Amino acid sequence: MAKPVVAIVGRPNVGKSTIFNRIVGSRISIVEDIPGVTRDRIYSSGEWLTHEFNIIDTGGIDIGDEPFLEQIRQQAEIAIDEADVIIFLTNGREGVTSADEEVAKILYKAKKPVVLGVNKIDNPEMKDQIYDFYALGFGEPFPISGSHGLGLGDLLDEAAKHFPKSGQKDYEDDVIKFSLIGRPNVGKSSLVNAILGEDRVIVSNIAGTTRDAIDSELKFNGDKYVIIDTAGMRKKGKVYETTEKYSVLRALRAIERSDVVLVVIDGEEGIIEQDKRIAGYAHEAGRAVVIVVNKWDAVEKDEKTMKEFEQKIREHFLFLDYAPIVFLSAKTKKRIHTLIPMINKASENHALRVETSVLNDVIMDAVAMNPTPTDKGKRLRIYYATQVAVKPPAFVVFVNDPELLHFSYERFLENRIRDAFGFEGTPIKIFARERK
Repeated sequence: MAKPVVAIVGRPNVGKSTIFNRIVGSRISIVEDIPGVTRDRIYSSGEWLTHEFNIIDTGGIDIGDEPFLEQIRQQAEIAIDEADVIIFLTNGREGVTSADEEVAKILYKAKKPVVLGVNKIDNPEMKDQIYDFYALGFGEPFPISGSHGLGLGDLLDEAAKHFPKSGQKDYEDDVIKFSLIGRPNVGKSSLVNAILGEDRVIVSNIAGTTRDAIDSELKFNGDKYVIIDTAGMRKKGKVYETTEKYSVLRALRAIERSDVVLVVIDGEEGIIEQDKRIAGYAHEAGRAVVIVVNKWDAVEKDEKTMKEFEQKIREHFLFLDYAPIVFLSAKTKKRIHTLIPMINKASENHALRVETSVLNDVIMDAVAMNPTPTDKGKRLRIYYATQVAVKPPAFVVFVNDPELLHFSYERFLENRIRDAFGFEGTPIKIFARERK
């Protein structure tokens, strides 16, 4: 099920990004360790007690050369559109400003719960400064300090009270759910129609035609599928047309609901940074991935073209080296028949579980082939390994000291596991644990 979405809204210089970073903790730095992932700091995942949620820092959405108040308004409207709960952030040191009142006017119209946070209340003596903020009309203001991490628990407790109960449709376990992601106008809606064999989704060459994810059920050769079409990752309207950063937000819930994510690239236009950013979210979410190069009919080709394009994809998408690549045309339906078998394979590998004894044979053979590294005279010892999860497959390797399992040797083990068991189309995760 998709996680609730929280958006942080407020005028500039109230500390939105500081609060955002406090809530997401170390997640951003972890993400940036993945080679080849390009992403913005406007979106991440957070956890509070038993709640997991997605969080948006609207201050990171660059509206361009719009006037000051217009930028605030547009950022707030994005939050209203995308969020389940809005954190309205203000600055306790400066009191209520006219810009705060402008944000409040916009949020009054939103049929979304709003939690009011008063930031920069860095010590208990400053708490009296929050009372003026009752005038904004959103009930109790919560005093917080982004720089010291004070009061965030109470703020998140209040936000969590408003998280929606899951209203998403449940599907049977044997149904393969897959979504199509990619920047606007790469042909996602056309591809959905080509797969379904009917014009189920409105197709237009105007970016942002489809407003929301649409589920389409499909049966093929006795197997059942649900296609989650995310063609509307940008809505129509000036604010959505002026910021490419926005286009990842609409895909996120669909990614979370999917078993397999199709990263759709425009074969005619080629690869741009936005493609990498969008694909990075699917990888981080641990979903199986198939890279789909659409509009291949429009590309002038010789016998080397496909090979050269595939090489470019591998160079740009280093973090998706496990993902198969399919070249097709939604318009002419050429090679469309190759897509469903690849989805099946990726989904099967995503849920694959291997026997512990066979896994350990592979690990021990790998160590014999390439002995474990040493650091400051201390050698890494691997005792045994076991698979602890699927979707994606995750393995725990029990060692004498987890710090000795460096990234390069972890990568070597991953490659040996892939050589032995395949896992094409799915990321795999390896964790080191000290054997007690």
